[in-house]
Formats: sequence, C-alpha cells, structure tokens
Amino acid sequence: GRSWAMAWSLVAACSSASAIRAGLRAAPSVMAAPNRGLPRAVVFDLDGCLWEPDMYMLWGGGAPFRLSERGDLIDCRGQAVRMLGAVPEILHELKTDSRWAGTVVAVASCTDEPAWADECMRKFQIGSGYCIKDVMQVLQITKGNKQGHLRRIAEQTGIPLEQMLFLDNERWNCDQVSAIGVSVAYAPDGVTARVWERALAAFPCPGRIIDPG
Repeated sequence: GRSWAMAWSLVAACSSASAIRAGLRAAPSVMAAPNRGLPRAVVFDLDGCLWEPDMYMLWGGGAPFRLSERGDLIDCRGQAVRMLGAVPEILHELKTDSRWAGTVVAVASCTDEPAWADECMRKFQIGSGYCIKDVMQVLQITKGNKQGHLRRIAEQTGIPLEQMLFLDNERWNCDQVSAIGVSVAYAPDGVTARVWERALAAFPCPGRIIDPG
C-alpha cells in the first residue's frame, strides 16, 4: 500500500509540474485562443466596428483617401478615418498566426459607400506590409438584414452558422444575427482587446450575444 501511494504521489507531482510548465508556455495574451476551439469563420462589420467615422459621415468629402504618418486615412476634405481598438493587432494575427490558418475571415457590412469602404480596406495598414483587405477572404457589402449577409457567407464557404463568430457595434444587428444561431460579440466602441478576449473565451455560444462587460 505504501509503494502504491508513493508511486501515485510521484505521478501527481509530475502531472502538476507539467501543468505548471504548460501554463507558463500558454500565458494568456490579447489574442489567446479559447480552450473550446476557434471559430471556423470570423465575420466583421466595418463602419463603427473596424473604423470610425461611418462612411456616410464623410459625405461632401470621401475618396480619394491618403495614408497619414499616424496610420489614419485622410479624405479629400481633410477628415480623418481611424481604426478602432485593437483592430490592427487582431487582423494581423488572423493573417499571420498559423493557428488561424483554418479560419475564414469575412466582412458583413451595410455601409452607404461600398467603394469608399473598399478603398479604406486597401489603404489601412495592419503591419508586415498587409492591409485590411489582405485579411478578408469573403466580402458581403450590401444593404439588407445582416441575417442575409451571414447566410450568404455560410452558403459561400460551407461553414455552418453555429461555427461562426460575428462582431458588430450595432445592437440590433447583433440581435438579428444571434437569432439565426451565430455566436455574436457586441462591440459598441469597435473591436477592442476586451471585446475580442471575451468573444474568444465565450465561443462557441450559438444564439448568444457576448457583451463587452
């Protein structure tokens, strides 16, 4: 009995030490992967979610846009458009980190100026020579209920709605999309590090809206 107890103690001690070492190696970061698996698709709104102001707020100005030294875009009237929260860091990781290799990154937007939005996606730099558009594999930019956007992305990619994560700054869009079984992150101030962390920690949660806290 004593020999068995000693052997069990050694196994437990080794397991504990391994767990501690694994914990150190997996120290949480802004982009930490959730234990329950990554989304097969991450879908972003544009206006008010990735950048501000909304494109319609630039009426009277707009394209062409030029990149400023600070990394903002300046429209033809001198109005600045800037990325929100942790958008550059998050998109850079989605593009470059191998753990996201199996994830489709998409846009679902009702922006009033699709051509301006496309130019902004091509000109906003997120690091390593990449722009926002380099990250986006599927674009659904059209007027209509966001349920339609997500359903079309599902049809185009073959990814079930329940395996998607959608991020939007408008609560009614979140309500609509959660109603069809998508995990939804509400991002009232854009995609911040906190919104992203909470979304990944909660995923998958089909039909639920994850508040920023």
